[in-house]
Amino acid sequence: MRWYAVDDLSAGETARLAQALHAMEFASGMESLFWLPVPEAMLSPVQREHATDCGPYVLALELEEHSLRLELLVRARGRLRCDCVHYAGPELRAHMIAYLEQLLADLQISG
Repeated sequence: MRWYAVDDLSAGETARLAQALHAMEFASGMESLFWLPVPEAMLSPVQREHATDCGPYVLALELEEHSLRLELLVRARGRLRCDCVHYAGPELRAHMIAYLEQLLADLQISG
């Protein structure tokens, strides 16, 4: 699995991040797993084609006590296996990492 990780967080910082993600309604139903939505404009052609049946599309963000891990696999919430489930391309990968970094900065998390 490919991912972007930050492993030097305090327990308080990850708790603050989890609280913000819950407030943004990104919770997955599992305590430490959140779904970050992929911007519609950044979907691949096959994801756009499958959006009605397979979407919405998300990246998984997993929080641990002192770290976080953003998986770079674009998942389809409506279907487990499909051609539209694939790794983020360079543009989407850069966008989502920048989004996460900005979220950490907004929450004053040094990461």
